[in-house]
Amino acid sequence: MPVTLEEVDHARWEAEPRVALDLSRIYHDAAPDWLPAPADDFIRQHLEEGGVFHGALFNDRLLGAVSVRKTPEAWWMSHFCVRKTTRRRGVGSRLMALVAAAAGDTDTPLRIEIVHLPLESQLLLVRMGYRLEESGSFFELKTSAPGGSQ
Repeated sequence: MPVTLEEVDHARWEAEPRVALDLSRIYHDAAPDWLPAPADDFIRQHLEEGGVFHGALFNDRLLGAVSVRKTPEAWWMSHFCVRKTTRRRGVGSRLMALVAAAAGDTDTPLRIEIVHLPLESQLLLVRMGYRLEESGSFFELKTSAPGGSQ
């Protein structure tokens, strides 16, 4: 499934109803217990605090998303989610690869805190060839694949 990377910031979320609806559906559909607030509140708060979402776009619809906080030291990912109807079609793997490439293009490490890394996500990253190196309370994502982010 050919997906592309889309970045959603607060301005885009407010200006594009389709984007707001897609993000809401992604997080409502999964009904994750690991969200710190109801889905719409979580999305709004993350964006109002300056975070962004990186989404997997296919046929003008977001099918998956991951929240990202960008700091000078690293991009911090959390709350990775793919719509149930599109799981097991490579959307999650492609999204992770695209986010890693985007971070690599800026020479910024891609990190995720332990508390935001469900087992399913850990397994996905291992299958993709990532090595998770513990460093305090976060993992820094690295891959040994040619062209991958270092």
